[in-house]
This record gives sequence, C-alpha cells and structure tokens, in this order.
Amino acid sequence: MGHEGQAMYALWLREMKVFLREKPRIVSAIVTPLLLIGAIGTGFAATTQFIDPRYQGISYESFMFPGVLAMGVLFGTVFYGLNIVWDKRLDVLKEVLVAPVSRTTIFFGKVIGGSTQAVAQSAILLVAGLFLFHTSLAGSLLALLFALLLAILFVSIGLFLGSFFESFEGFQLIVSFVVFPLFFLSGALYPVENLPTWLTVVTRLNPATYAVDGLRGALLGPTAFGYATDAAVLLGFGLAFLAAGTWAFKRMT
Repeated sequence: MGHEGQAMYALWLREMKVFLREKPRIVSAIVTPLLLIGAIGTGFAATTQFIDPRYQGISYESFMFPGVLAMGVLFGTVFYGLNIVWDKRLDVLKEVLVAPVSRTTIFFGKVIGGSTQAVAQSAILLVAGLFLFHTSLAGSLLALLFALLLAILFVSIGLFLGSFFESFEGFQLIVSFVVFPLFFLSGALYPVENLPTWLTVVTRLNPATYAVDGLRGALLGPTAFGYATDAAVLLGFGLAFLAAGTWAFKRMT
C-alpha cells in the first residue's frame, strides 16, 4: 500500500472508530426505520390500495421497506457533511489538510468511511427484512449494491456542501431544503405514479427515485426503470459529485 493509500486507510479507520463509539446513533439508525414501518406502515395499510398492477398482492409495509431503507441511507449520509463543519470548529480539519497527502485522498477517505457506515447499517436492516418481510438473500445482496451507490452519492453531496459552511445551522438549513424534497419525490412512501403529472420531470431528475426503484425491484420484484438504468443514473450522479467534492476540498484553506 502506497503513501496515499495508507493515508486513505487512516482516514477511513478514524471515521469507523468514531462511528463505532456512538452506540446510540447505531441503535437509532437501525430501530427508527423499523418503528416507522410499524407506526406509519400499519396505519396507512388499511387505507392504501395500489392501482399499479406491479404492486398488487404486496403489503404496504413490504412496499415501504425499500423506501425506508433508502431514507436511512440518504439522511445518514448527507448529514455526514456535519462532520466537516465539526472538524472545522475543532481545527481537526486544518491538521488533516496540511498533511503531505493530496486533497483527493482526503476526500475519498471520508467518502469511503461514510459509505461503509451506511452500508453496514443497511446490511443489518436487510437481515431484519429477511425475517420480517420474507425478502430473498439474492435480492438483499442486490439491494446492498444500490445502497452503496446511494451512499457514495449522498456522502459526496454532504461533504461537498459541508465544505462551504462554518456553522451547523447554515448547513442543516440548506441540507434539509435539499434532502426532504428529494426523499418525498422519490417514491419511497408511495408510487411516483401517484404524483401529479407536472411533477414527472422532477421525479425523473431525482437520483433518489432510481435508488428507491432499484431497492424495491431487488427486494420485491417490480421495477419501473430497470436495474441497468437505476444503477447507471446513480453511478453518473455519484461520479459527478465525487468530482465536485474533490474540487471543493481542493479549494478549502
């Protein structure tokens, strides 16, 4: 392993140690999605009927599970940018930035660390899904791939945004303004076909839509766009924000 590789590993290890020490955060990230399915899913199940034939015979709780899985990845990773703001406050980031390694290595080390955390949480939820929603092992492994692509994308977005802010309040305000529309227009809680026609363009431009579609297809069977399209869109957005995040880190002082 070269010098840059060792630095990337050290950054990944730091992020993982911080994550593993935050036991309440880990428990909350796993329990909260299941509570949402139990509270919201059972409540809506009695009043929700699917018009789309692809979802006939699927319970609302099962339909909701991939969306809640995507929600956990999305919110958990984009707010990862708060770590950058926190590191700025403690001057930890300055010490990292002056290290004799490239900014690209620093950025990718943090992306890998954040993505690993999201995938680990998703894996635990997918194991729960095997028993609660009778999903298949093969489907769960495919869903883990879509969770990884979504995690890379939104960790990159979070770090990109976090590099421009000095305060928690400013970062949270902007991220909430971006994330909540992306989530509610992704089809996580209801089919995107239920939305008004004029929102069709917005949902098609929303990368979270393709993540939810890929996760739902992997776990339940029906998919609107196809696995190849879902993966290609997520990969394209991911590469774009990896490039944007690298640029943002290079401009930080």
